[in-house]
Amino acid sequence: MSCSPVRPFSVLVALFCLCSSSTVNAQTDYDGPPINYQSAPVDDAVARLKDALDRGERTLQWNDKNGWLSSILDALNVPAESQTLVFSKTSLQISRISPRRPRALYFNDDVYVGWVQSGDVVELSAVDPQQGAIFYTIRQQPDSESAGRPTITRDPGHCNVCHASSRTQNVPGFLVRSTFPGRDGTPHYSLGTKTTDHTTPISDRFGGWYVTGTHGTMRHNGNAIADEDATPAIDRDQGANRTSLDEFIDVDRYAAPGSDIVALMVLEHQSQLHNAITKANYEARRAAHQDAVMNKLLGRDADYVSESHVRRIASVGDNLLDYLLFADEFVLTDPVIGDVKFQDKFLSRGKTDRQGRSLREFDLRTRIFKYPCSYLIHSDSYQGLPTRVRDYVEQRLAMILNGQDESGDFDHLDAATRQAIGQILADTLDGFADKLAETVGTSR
Repeated sequence: MSCSPVRPFSVLVALFCLCSSSTVNAQTDYDGPPINYQSAPVDDAVARLKDALDRGERTLQWNDKNGWLSSILDALNVPAESQTLVFSKTSLQISRISPRRPRALYFNDDVYVGWVQSGDVVELSAVDPQQGAIFYTIRQQPDSESAGRPTITRDPGHCNVCHASSRTQNVPGFLVRSTFPGRDGTPHYSLGTKTTDHTTPISDRFGGWYVTGTHGTMRHNGNAIADEDATPAIDRDQGANRTSLDEFIDVDRYAAPGSDIVALMVLEHQSQLHNAITKANYEARRAAHQDAVMNKLLGRDADYVSESHVRRIASVGDNLLDYLLFADEFVLTDPVIGDVKFQDKFLSRGKTDRQGRSLREFDLRTRIFKYPCSYLIHSDSYQGLPTRVRDYVEQRLAMILNGQDESGDFDHLDAATRQAIGQILADTLDGFADKLAETVGTSR
């Protein structure tokens, strides 16, 4: 099945894919207690903008180039430099997407904005600290009666047909996909697709996307059309090390001139980490809810914690910790050089320790970041995790950084890197300095 293009709130961005029946799982119980995905109140950046518009406290400005887009980016503090462009027909407004008219995606730490030339809607999603990914749209039409206050509409659940599957860790979430696009952008599904993140080899990434930036002898699937009868199906040399998209598209139609490779790498990492955080949140709440029910039924103390609860916390906590620390990250074999404007904007949002170091500093020689512990550890969604799962993650994280964890899962972090990450977190993450001190001399 696919996400219907007649529904204005169906699916967001190139993160948000055209689904095939083989990849869609049955909806889980996130619409019921204790999650109540559709009915619980949300407090995300788009919801707050919606409330401000509805109350007449804020307005947006329409322009003839991109409609509401520029004003939305400004209102949501989303940098135009984050622009990435996808030309595969793998999202809501497929009839308007092609290699000549790619779809633009813009993002910050917790908001995603999708825009298509002459599109019917601007597509929005934001991460609520408790509920995960929430999807919205704004109709792309000037409305003199709205006086700069267009209506933001929340998706009633259609998006989760695609965006709550095994590709999103079975929670409402995000994904970046690499496809083998045909000449009009329609993927050759017979050649397969791949959900990508920071563990994916570069050679499997970016199919159906434009990519600007250099990457030496490494090759990806971007900037190229696939031929399902050829071997290989994509000429990776043709799309390599492109610094301009002028021969492919009219760049003046877009808010920025490129589709930055570093922004794409950040997007891939961030999308699945949001899912891992939401998964940990949901599972911890479900475990606590089930304990509460059973404790009452069996006459146990209200604060009794079952062995099942402990195991479930450990399972999702370990999954989250692996991703936070870039376990199994693909090793770059050549330097990646992208848009310094994006990197400067990205770095400026970070917390710094007393030495001026930040988890947002890029490496781009052998890995994405200089200090491989994700910047999203400072996000509202991570901070909003239930206490039990957050304590589990941070206690084990402290042991790893102190050299007390001997599992071997984090051998990619040498002693100097562990020490630097520990010092950064001690200065920037509430309570973590105490956890570091508490775990010295302990073992897992």
